[in-house]
Amino acid sequence: MANLKFIQINEVLGNNLLNMVWVIVGLIAIYAGLKNLLDQENPSRYGTALFWCSFGVVCAFGTWLPAKVSGALVIIMCLPPILKKVKVGKVDTPSKEHTIEQYKKVGMKIFFPAVCVGIFSLVFAFFSNLSSMVAVTLGVIVAMIILMLYNPSENKPVVFLKESERFLSIMGPLCMLPQLLGCLGGVFTAAGVGDVVAGIVEKIVPKGNVNIGIIVFAVGMALFTMIMGNAFAAITVITVGIGGPFVLAYGADPVVIGMLALTCGYCGTLCTPMAANFNIVPVAILNMKDRWGVIKKQIIVALIMLVFQISYMIIFK
Repeated sequence: MANLKFIQINEVLGNNLLNMVWVIVGLIAIYAGLKNLLDQENPSRYGTALFWCSFGVVCAFGTWLPAKVSGALVIIMCLPPILKKVKVGKVDTPSKEHTIEQYKKVGMKIFFPAVCVGIFSLVFAFFSNLSSMVAVTLGVIVAMIILMLYNPSENKPVVFLKESERFLSIMGPLCMLPQLLGCLGGVFTAAGVGDVVAGIVEKIVPKGNVNIGIIVFAVGMALFTMIMGNAFAAITVITVGIGGPFVLAYGADPVVIGMLALTCGYCGTLCTPMAANFNIVPVAILNMKDRWGVIKKQIIVALIMLVFQISYMIIFK
């Protein structure tokens, strides 16, 4: 009884912390909207403000808003990007000289705050049931504190707020793509797309041939992830349509198959512009001339990984 009560308390705590994280994310987006609204140099300040404020309200308060209100805000949020009315306003980018000066003060210690995010993610994954979003957020907070200790005169809380807004503006509407694609995966699953896929594959893959089923499952995961831009959105649909009836139903180890099928999806992530946070955002942040530059460098690696993972599943199924 005590154990059940502890689990319930832990679940409530996890939900509350996750809601707090999304409130923080939403407030930063709302700040970006208000900043652009007041920015006379932004050629589309009203459209930009409408986008960021709508996005922020949904992120921060979507848990408590009625579903129809959230849906209306999502539609409103999508209109400015469609009309190309989301622009980057005035950006206070640090000068090269200032960056070099700060590097001389901090040096390679700058990597320790960055590692904090990964450390917190791993610790929370191994020793708690809290969301990875909570772990990442706590890691970022600790990293901010360390950076402020490194250089208190430069790294004030307002600096982190301004830099968060700057990176949001650089990414622009692409930042909402992962959430929308995640929702799309849920819609596809609820609509029975997996059953449709199963009906199509059944005409091609002979039942009982697990090796062919594994190949189709893995390649399907990669291709559908390229379409969806998100392996987590793809795996539910493809597992229902291919993995379940053509691989797992014939005795394959679900741990091996499930784990590696997801990483096969990640191979598709490396090859698609739909995975904006992986392949388009770095292009924008680094001001790369070739918008496909990141994907071009990753395709060979993705294909090698896909072949290796298919082979591993066939051998250890």
